[in-house]
Amino acid sequence: MTTKLFSELGLSAELLKAIDKLGYEQAAPIQAEAIPVLLTGRDVVGQSQTGSGKTAAFGIPAVEKVDVSIKATQILILCPTRELAVQVSEEIHKLAFFKRGLHALPVYGGQSYDRQLFGLRQGAHIVIGTPGRVMDHMRRGTLKFDHLKMVILDEVDVMLNMGFRDDIETILQATPKERQTVFFSATIPRPIQQLIERYVRDPQQIRIEQKAMTVPTVEQCYYEVDRRFKIELLARLIDIHDLKLGIIFCNTKRMVDDLVDHLNAQGYSADRLHGDMSQAQRDRVMMKFRKSGLEFLVATDVAARGIDVDDVEVVFNYDLPYDGEDYVHRIGRTGRKGRSGRAISFASGREVFQIRNIERYTNTRITRGKPPTADEVHEARANVFLDKLRATLKGGEYKKQDSLIGRLLEEGFDSTDIASALLHHLQNGEPAPAAAAGTKVEEARPNFSQQRTERSDDRPRYDDRPRQEERPRYDERPRYDERPRYDRPEGREDRRPVIPAARPLRPVDRPGTTGFVKRPASVPAKHVAPVIPAASAAPVEPPPAPVTAPAAAIPPEPAISSTPPEATAAARPVISDAPPLGKLPKSVRPERANKKEPWLAAKPKASRATPANQTRLWMNLGADMDVAPIDVVNSVAGETGLPGNVVGTVDLRERHLFLDVAAEHANAIIAKLNRSEIKGHKVKVKLA
Repeated sequence: MTTKLFSELGLSAELLKAIDKLGYEQAAPIQAEAIPVLLTGRDVVGQSQTGSGKTAAFGIPAVEKVDVSIKATQILILCPTRELAVQVSEEIHKLAFFKRGLHALPVYGGQSYDRQLFGLRQGAHIVIGTPGRVMDHMRRGTLKFDHLKMVILDEVDVMLNMGFRDDIETILQATPKERQTVFFSATIPRPIQQLIERYVRDPQQIRIEQKAMTVPTVEQCYYEVDRRFKIELLARLIDIHDLKLGIIFCNTKRMVDDLVDHLNAQGYSADRLHGDMSQAQRDRVMMKFRKSGLEFLVATDVAARGIDVDDVEVVFNYDLPYDGEDYVHRIGRTGRKGRSGRAISFASGREVFQIRNIERYTNTRITRGKPPTADEVHEARANVFLDKLRATLKGGEYKKQDSLIGRLLEEGFDSTDIASALLHHLQNGEPAPAAAAGTKVEEARPNFSQQRTERSDDRPRYDDRPRQEERPRYDERPRYDERPRYDRPEGREDRRPVIPAARPLRPVDRPGTTGFVKRPASVPAKHVAPVIPAASAAPVEPPPAPVTAPAAAIPPEPAISSTPPEATAAARPVISDAPPLGKLPKSVRPERANKKEPWLAAKPKASRATPANQTRLWMNLGADMDVAPIDVVNSVAGETGLPGNVVGTVDLRERHLFLDVAAEHANAIIAKLNRSEIKGHKVKVKLA
């Protein structure tokens, strides 16, 4: 098929100017075939794969046909999902940038009626909506088709799979008969063919034939992995390929929620997208994903046809789709507009046969991948770090530290040792994961597939196990009379254990000790306190006691008791001459809590204000983990490549800390640090 330029398609100057601003020069095959036919007013049925440019193929003629002097709906575009409706609306606005007065309005469920009603009253020329909300406005009388020229149905196969067939027929029956009807879809099964025969007049069939239904710039592979190890394999693949922006598809909403929690716990930046979320939540997540505020978007198939993000590096099929058509639309989110991409699928057990069905459907080969080992992941991380270091050395954008290096050389340190120590600090002191002595790399690799049936030679065979006759028989076991008994003194006939005589106990006059004490008559009853277990072996300095009981008033305990002393102590109250802890004056109470004395309350630390041009972040590391402020500053500089002055005040607490960073770099710092470690501790950072 010969290629065409947009200037050869007979478009107006306004549209050519908008297309040139978008950076397009050569029309895609589906655009070169469909645009001239649509401009003539003939009905069209177009079939092409996802990501081939279908939106511009019908969007350019739609903008061209609008008469801005008529304030009424002239073009109706039906989409299966809210996300796709928003995507098409954004594309229409870009194409109509230089056509003054043209108004395009998206209408879909979950959005406020007020905005939609206002746009319809103003006379929206192009309405892009989902079938349900379009029918709702038809019933209200707010959407009228008196001046309708063209009806475009995008992704018709998806709308039929979602149960919109009756809605589509209702909408088409309410439109004028002399309208122009356009069907666009990646596949055209029999139900769509029936709709075409009923509502389309002498259509022009446009089908882009390709050897494979998937985008050729997408590298496709699959890994055979047991369900229990999917998360571990996913993390290894992300690290070994250094992936920064990707979409992970799951089949259920519950799996989406669980996977997002696992990824965030491991330090990756991930969020969810599924049908249980409100429209405001979905818009917020998509806006964050488009601005690269997220690393990974975990979604169900509701997002497979509504995400138009050009820089998606990878698509993971965490759960295999139910049919090949969904697979085509999923991996169509990467490798868009000629860019390269990667599609990785996980298969377990009998799902391998499903991979073969997808290969037959897409007429392409999906290679089988070998799960990476922990050593390979570590090597990949080291290579990424070395690449950054090489770029810094070649660029020369770093401050010379000759004086410091010279001082270390004068002290006798070798230059290679100095460089190794610096690299150690830049990598946060992470030790290289090494296999055990005598263990091969292949033996250290986890068995992801769990499909191997061969037995390891170091396991005991069945013949090597002790047999029944080799075990001691019942009559050879020691008898009851031969078993060890309690030692007992001579002349004693009872079998009770001998318990040493208890020492005379002194009165307890401080909290945190136990004993056998009888309350003297001079001690008030209100000073009787429950037993407080000893928190420390070291003696605690007792507060001054107002009353001291004489030692002669304490009767000695009996020498032999049938009850252990511990049980007796737990059953008796402790009498103290000191007032209870809650009644201590403030001058006597300790100032801060002790780990070994949890009943002591810690005084909270005063908060502070954050400068206007900085953002305050919270980190899950503190002084108890041996972390110093300089460790945090070094980690920010090493992970992000930013200068150390982007970090302001580091407010170190016992189990967490707050740090002020430059507001413009806050999102980048959060994304980088959430995948790092400081002194062997996983870092978790978020906005304070």
